[in-house]
Amino acid sequence: MRIGLLYAMPGEIESLLADQEAQLLETVAGVPFYRITPDVIACAGGVSKVNAAMATQLMIDRYHPDLILNAGVAGCFETLPIGTIVLAEAFLQHDVDTTQVGDPIGLVSTVNQVLFPTSHPEAARAAMERVGIPYRTGTVATGDWFAVDGSRARWIRDTFHPLLCEMEGCAAAQVCLRNGVDFMAIKSVSDCIFAGKDSYFDFPTAMKDLNRVVMAFINQLEV
Repeated sequence: MRIGLLYAMPGEIESLLADQEAQLLETVAGVPFYRITPDVIACAGGVSKVNAAMATQLMIDRYHPDLILNAGVAGCFETLPIGTIVLAEAFLQHDVDTTQVGDPIGLVSTVNQVLFPTSHPEAARAAMERVGIPYRTGTVATGDWFAVDGSRARWIRDTFHPLLCEMEGCAAAQVCLRNGVDFMAIKSVSDCIFAGKDSYFDFPTAMKDLNRVVMAFINQLEV
């Protein structure tokens, strides 16, 4: 099985590149692609939905993966320890709103759905169990907004009831759906949105184990 690993920021992918002695294959439209193993290609597509969608389509067109695995950090609507690993169950887009023409909030009209479930959930959970580390499952809300405490964050929480909030995942999930490519995601908690002064964007702690878990997950995945 060929897997495309999708990251946003260079800081999210750099430890993977170092640990795996990755080979830069090419840079296309500003997106660098790396060979991690013979069957794993990774890229850092950039922050936000447009960048994620473009990188996902490039990955599919140029490397023909059977599965796109999105990895990176995310804010959390619960108060969890920074670095908690989350296996995503589904994604949605909190900033899509065509309710004025009668659509449900969050509906992506091109594919006529709000929720984008991840692929092979039982196999994904079984792989995480074999990895042998504690993890959570939950829904992830995607939008072009860095989540902070306030009325917008409370609205997202109360409307969609997600566990996490980030800026890329559902865009990648939508592109995968339209291309008939499986999609999964593993996230690490970088901040707790409602924890006030006790929480901040702790990128180093969030990244400490993420890429080790990602590669162990890939090695254990059977679909």
